[in-house]
Amino acid sequence: MTSRRLNPQKLLNSKWSKVAAEHKEKHFMVVKLLLAEDESRRVEQVVLEAVLTRRQWTMPWQKLLDETQWKQGW
Repeated sequence: MTSRRLNPQKLLNSKWSKVAAEHKEKHFMVVKLLLAEDESRRVEQVVLEAVLTRRQWTMPWQKLLDETQWKQGW
């Protein structure tokens, strides 16, 4: 992890690039925020969509903090 700071509430529609492309997928957009079901309603996970293939998957938003895997923007 690095010193990158993110506000998880502002991740919706943000754009990300994978440092090492997998399956020809490099550019992604956050298309959904998954919130905790308790009263805190904090963001727990994000749904990413690959721009090229439209494939979607869910992961903890904190993984976007890893600058060895993800870069903000396209």
